[in-house]
Amino acid sequence: MARETISHLPGIFLLIPILITIALATFQKRSEKLRNWILLGGLSSMFIFLAWIGFYVMRGHVLLINYLQGMFPFMITFRIDTLGFLLATVTIAIWFLCSVYSIPYMKKDHAPHRYFPFLIFTMVGALGTFIAGNLYTFFLFFEIMAFSGYVLVIHEETPEAFSAGSKYLMVTIISGILFFSGIIITYQLTGRIDLGSHGIIPEITTAALVAFFAFVTGFGFKAGLFPLHTWLPAAHPVAPAPASALLSGIMIKTGTYGILRVIYNVFGLDMMVETGWTAVLLVFAVITIIYGSLVALLQDDLKTRLAYSSICQIGYILLGGVLLTERGLTGNIFHMVSHATIKSTLFLVAGLIITKTGIRNISKMAGIGYKMPYTMAAFTMGALAMVGIPPLNGFVTKWVLGIAAFDAYQPTFAVVILISSILNALYYFPIVITAFFRQPQAEVARMKMLRFDEGPASMVVPILILAVSLFIFNIIPFNFPLIMAEYSASFFFSP
Repeated sequence: MARETISHLPGIFLLIPILITIALATFQKRSEKLRNWILLGGLSSMFIFLAWIGFYVMRGHVLLINYLQGMFPFMITFRIDTLGFLLATVTIAIWFLCSVYSIPYMKKDHAPHRYFPFLIFTMVGALGTFIAGNLYTFFLFFEIMAFSGYVLVIHEETPEAFSAGSKYLMVTIISGILFFSGIIITYQLTGRIDLGSHGIIPEITTAALVAFFAFVTGFGFKAGLFPLHTWLPAAHPVAPAPASALLSGIMIKTGTYGILRVIYNVFGLDMMVETGWTAVLLVFAVITIIYGSLVALLQDDLKTRLAYSSICQIGYILLGGVLLTERGLTGNIFHMVSHATIKSTLFLVAGLIITKTGIRNISKMAGIGYKMPYTMAAFTMGALAMVGIPPLNGFVTKWVLGIAAFDAYQPTFAVVILISSILNALYYFPIVITAFFRQPQAEVARMKMLRFDEGPASMVVPILILAVSLFIFNIIPFNFPLIMAEYSASFFFSP
């Protein structure tokens, strides 16, 4: 059983990216070299603190610290348990790789001095949500992430970017209002807003139901669940590629993470089973899975297809969480990690292709696999993982979720996962086939680059590292992400 330990480590851990943001905003104009040292040096130091925190978490400690206690309930509380530690680790690892990728990506961009501080400040918000110890802290960092992410969405300052940014901003405001309404109702019902219990709402009331749907709808907007998803396919194509990778890989996970915490920490497993409120979410999970897949089939723009694929995958995550079984929750958590690595790989590949060739449309990518073999090999790995081909992490996720469906006596959901996998293949495999097995069109044939001149190493290497991560843990005896997901899920089902 995990035991709570008072520690300032969570606060110090979150202070580091805040200081990086301030340093970037203050000193980066002096030289690119100084900016890069601040950016990568600061992020590297966070891995040291992660190891320090992991030393305690792996030994069953939950690190807890409260600030501004005299302002209850508006005090800042950080709480790092196994789940928070796992998601924080994934967040920093992917943010580090995307930051490395961003350095050459932004070299000829019009506003790198704005981009890098907001890139890191957005990470502050994402990390803060994952280690929040109460609903108010969660809300505060959720809003920091959302509003700083808006700057990344509109970065290109094109009419399309501003239009997508308007949708994103509207959704952010509505999501925040609903989330805060849920917090107010919860506090009025219980006098508590902490996230360390197996449920703090004591009884089933109309007010509790209103709070539940306020929370779920607010987080559903951010996650991109159907029919709350409309901002997501608009934002992904216009944002810079590393921002798209983080938007899909990490930021939308704060929405699914919020739903998980609300179901298991605010309302509790027993109340969810008794009320059956999650049955509605199961329906929307299935619709989200199928809808995202079907619309992805119709897209020729690569980043737009990837965006609709993200909608589909969010349906998987929701499905695992609302099956209300330990194995289902394991699948939920593991897929948050898996999808983060897979989709980051795919979006960074898309960004490199667009940067190197100017090509966005899949129909114009014939033969590009011979011009950019390593890049498209990494894309192929990501595509296979999305479809669920072993030994890639997407297969592990779908296997766990399929078994969980039978555990919950709901085999229909296993069929949905199978159908979705077929649809995934129908919109991912044509990209691979076009790249490797079709004659190059004029746009590719005219590209003046050597076969292996795919771009700067600092853009290619992060992609390859992410591609290797899609299978490496599944072929070694110790699958760290899966074990951590299993341990995290077991906590919510422990007495």
